[in-house]
Amino acid sequence: MQEAVFIRNHLEKWKQVELMLGDTVFTTPDDRVKAYNEVTSDLAFAQTQYPSSPITAYLNDLALGLHRELYQHKHTPWSQFVRFWTHEVPLSVYGARHGLLISLSVFLFFVLVGAFSTFGDADFPRVILGDSYVDMTLGNIESGNPMAVYSMGPQLASFLGITINNIMVSFVTYIMGIFTSFGTGYYLMNNGIMVGAFVTFFIVRGLFVKSILAIMLHGTLELSAIVIAGGAGITLGNGWLFPGTYSRMESFLMAARHSIKVLISTIPVFIIAAFIEGFFTRYTDIGDVFRLMVILASLAFVVFYYVLLPIKRHRDESAVG
Repeated sequence: MQEAVFIRNHLEKWKQVELMLGDTVFTTPDDRVKAYNEVTSDLAFAQTQYPSSPITAYLNDLALGLHRELYQHKHTPWSQFVRFWTHEVPLSVYGARHGLLISLSVFLFFVLVGAFSTFGDADFPRVILGDSYVDMTLGNIESGNPMAVYSMGPQLASFLGITINNIMVSFVTYIMGIFTSFGTGYYLMNNGIMVGAFVTFFIVRGLFVKSILAIMLHGTLELSAIVIAGGAGITLGNGWLFPGTYSRMESFLMAARHSIKVLISTIPVFIIAAFIEGFFTRYTDIGDVFRLMVILASLAFVVFYYVLLPIKRHRDESAVG
């Protein structure tokens, strides 16, 4: 059989196998076993007929990847759970790094838009936050407790309500990626302008330090998770918009399988952020040093888990490969 015919007859199958690598959400162990048997059979044929061809090296790498994953999935459910959070999610984050960088850039840009708009027009926060919210906050400032909004409602109810709301916002932000990356960008724009207007509303009233320590106590994790969910949505949308050498559907499915892991990783982050907001942010008399330590610890976690660890995992995988 001519090499070109061999490749043409099996290329679509090999592309499907590529999608399985690193995927524990949609692919079962039985799927991997079947794929491994077929790829090793194709590899044996290629080694006999085309020993020096690049397609033989490609199939060898594909077989090694499947073999590695089959070995890994012989571990206990607990070890698979740990591996998901310590290896699979960081690798997916690395794969979505361009979408995450775009998400962060879009969000920060519109934070600046919200800030400059508020500096230029004192009534701008009313357009974004609503008259009732602004009037209530002005009343809180006059009474000497500018961040009193965080002490409204029972702690447990606040925690649950905030958690559900934030997770819903992140899922909507992600799902909008189906309607191209611009849908996700729209939600990032809204959130960015709102944050910029909200923070600047306090800055112009001489409450920068007090407001930042209160807002970022929980906001460091919450806003980071929104940006990360946005990055997952942009990755999803880009998989559809820019398929590269794959078919549009194959590219979309590959992007979905990786980006959904990035999105799932934000759920515990949102829960912790809501816990802090529901149980700690309301106590504005907590020492500034304590709040600053929590903020820095939250920032350190985000940088480690979503920047440093993905880079390390990618380098480890490259070294093994």
